[in-house]
Amino acid sequence: MTGDFDLSAPELTRDDLLVLEDPYYGPETVAIVTGAASGIGRATTLGLAANGLTVVGADIDAAGLEETNEIADDLDLPGVIHAIETDLTDDGDVEAVAEAAADEGDLRFVANIAGMQHIAGIHEFPMEKYDLLTDIMLRSPFKMAQETIPHIRETDDGVGAIANMSSVHGHYATKDKPAYITAKHGITGLTRSIAAEGDGTLRGYSVSVGYVLTPLMVNQIEDTAEERGISEQEVVEDVMLGQARTKEMMTPAEVANLFTFGFSQHTTHLNGADLLFDGGYTHTYE
Repeated sequence: MTGDFDLSAPELTRDDLLVLEDPYYGPETVAIVTGAASGIGRATTLGLAANGLTVVGADIDAAGLEETNEIADDLDLPGVIHAIETDLTDDGDVEAVAEAAADEGDLRFVANIAGMQHIAGIHEFPMEKYDLLTDIMLRSPFKMAQETIPHIRETDDGVGAIANMSSVHGHYATKDKPAYITAKHGITGLTRSIAAEGDGTLRGYSVSVGYVLTPLMVNQIEDTAEERGISEQEVVEDVMLGQARTKEMMTPAEVANLFTFGFSQHTTHLNGADLLFDGGYTHTYE
């Protein structure tokens, strides 16, 4: 697509996935991952399964969920993945996912990753797109927390974590992504609220990264080029990587490893805060 950057998603291997020793990383522990049919959600589903967890993967894309399970089989991952076709804008579907996960064992971890993007300025942004985007990326994580917190508290020690996918756009704003930016700033508030109500054993944290090689990102390059009247090469070089100090896009597996780390015993003081891995976007400038 662009001259100097390979935008094809890298093939995920088992060696790409972080594996940790952890008392909760076993088949009796259940994690929910939304957006499990592709991109970061798929990689996180596979990453947690690589650590032996039982993973409930939720997504509206049934074919993508099937492919995630096929990749898990090909990689011979120790954890079991239960794929559930889910419309995250439907409260009943969210409730069903939480109940299904609790039926599989000790529900301790939730990764709210599902997302979408629409490129347009505020003055012309379609409200139906705004509603859909914020329903998926802000309202459904709130509803998922509402449904899963009681189950986490019902475990023998109440230990668990709810992790929310944020972004560099949860830290600052650029033009033509107003709904996405609004949702990601809202996720910061939800994450802190989970931490405030978690009594120390139930943690809330977010993960913020720059641009990641996912299907969503590739589509975004095309849309941004059209909206700004520039080439796709210029979008990558000037818009996406221009401000970064690390001149490479992250892979989905690298982001998934942040969720694996954040759920683990090594991060008991990560609570109400954000794991920011952005290659220098947020805190440096020229």
